[in-house]
Amino acid sequence: MAAAAVLALLLLSALAGAATGGDIVHHDDEAPKIPGCNNDFILVKVQSWVNGKEGDEFVGVGARFGPKIVSKEKHANRTKLTLADPIECCSPPKDKVSGDVLLVQRGKCKFTKKAKFAEAAGASAIVIINHVHELYKMVCEKNETDLDIHIPAVLLPKDAGSALHTLLTNGNAVSVQLYSPDRPVVDTAEVFLWLMAVGTVLGASYWSAWSAREAVIEQEKLLKDGHEGLLNVEAGGSSGMVDINVASAIMFVVVASCFLIMLYKLMSYWFVELLVVIFCIGGVEGLQTCLVAVLSRWFKPAAESFVKVPFIGAVSHLTLAVCPFCIAFAVLWAVFRQVPYAWIGQDILGIALIVTVIQIVRVPNLKVGSVLLSCAFLYDIFWVFVSKRWFHESVMIVVARGDKTDEDGVPMLLKIPRMFDPWGGYSIIGFGDILLPGLLVAFALRYDFVAKKSLQSGYFLWSMVAYGSGLLITYVALNLMDGHGQPALLYIVPFTLGTLIALGWKRGELQNLWVKGEPERVCTHMHMPLLPATPN
Repeated sequence: MAAAAVLALLLLSALAGAATGGDIVHHDDEAPKIPGCNNDFILVKVQSWVNGKEGDEFVGVGARFGPKIVSKEKHANRTKLTLADPIECCSPPKDKVSGDVLLVQRGKCKFTKKAKFAEAAGASAIVIINHVHELYKMVCEKNETDLDIHIPAVLLPKDAGSALHTLLTNGNAVSVQLYSPDRPVVDTAEVFLWLMAVGTVLGASYWSAWSAREAVIEQEKLLKDGHEGLLNVEAGGSSGMVDINVASAIMFVVVASCFLIMLYKLMSYWFVELLVVIFCIGGVEGLQTCLVAVLSRWFKPAAESFVKVPFIGAVSHLTLAVCPFCIAFAVLWAVFRQVPYAWIGQDILGIALIVTVIQIVRVPNLKVGSVLLSCAFLYDIFWVFVSKRWFHESVMIVVARGDKTDEDGVPMLLKIPRMFDPWGGYSIIGFGDILLPGLLVAFALRYDFVAKKSLQSGYFLWSMVAYGSGLLITYVALNLMDGHGQPALLYIVPFTLGTLIALGWKRGELQNLWVKGEPERVCTHMHMPLLPATPN
């Protein structure tokens, strides 16, 4: 179980991207902004009506050229949709369209050229069908000068455009309405996700510290009884705890990077199915561990009576009773994970797994914690930002969103639907953004428990505040960066690690925190040396 926990730590931390951006593929971010071609890229809703009845709503992306698209639905006009002839609109249309919206195929000519021909033919807007299922940004080239375009242009993905094309070729009367509603500055999903992450770290830290406190109490009892030899038991022995060392903290970067590249290269339907199975196995273990810990308070006899199970060993009766429920819960989530409320089951399994790993895997001192978080800090920045130089896209964000699959992201994420966002979608946070800082916060609380420090004089409260602040800054940056994915550890690590180091230095305890990871304790059971006898 200990080795499996360490493996889970490395595996799950490979997805440490905090949140993804919009649904636009960001391949053209560096395209030049020139007069007449300097619009911000926006998502556009294309509402359709077929033979007078309301039809499907599609999502496209507005061009960098042309006028701005209205943001409110009530200001958008319902306009007849007409199929261009020729379909690619790389030459003037054969017929005038007098105010219609022109539907064209993406061809070999420039987007701006299509828009000019459509405008000259009398179109009020142009909707272009992309040749792939992704959304790409329509930009201008550096040498283009005549960009006085007065009709909006929208690019639709292949499936959406093909649906409209089929309706028109079948003789249906189709009309569309184009508008781009504004996103709220702060969605409540981000607030709840912040509370979920902070609450998970808080609960996991208290569980880890409580276990450490019970171990210290047991040691003190042994010390008073004179059993000094029993005090040298390793923390990862019979208790099942695993202490990370500097070498394993450094290896995290290598293992996690290899795992992330494997996800990126092999990402497909069958590979996501494999990840779902792995996630379910870890989720069952985590949920079972948490439920047994909670229920053992009420069902103590069942928790303390054991039975031997082949290939596993001694298992408590309570564990055997809880296990079928956990397996059924994970299987039901895996089968119905595409339904709207499946995110609740994913979050329950994910939180249980994170809490369990933080309880099992421990940072023994601030030195190891600093190495681990520093490596994670560099890893997160590299795979979100720097990886674009070699892979032409952010590897972390592509994997987190599941761009190469039909799935709505990989399962190793906590997510909440954007409740008041007209564009829908999810706010997400990677397991690593909770788990890795959580290990350091749990270390701070264990130190405070052993040192018998109060909240204000200890390190846990301030490290908890630092984690919450760092995560809050992450979401602020996400909104300021127009939805582009942000590496949460870029903000969380300096806050949490910097706070602990600064407080330790100010209080004169940094050496103790850095090397020993526990306060100095005076041994109460000491053999006093015999004094020589003196003559009367």
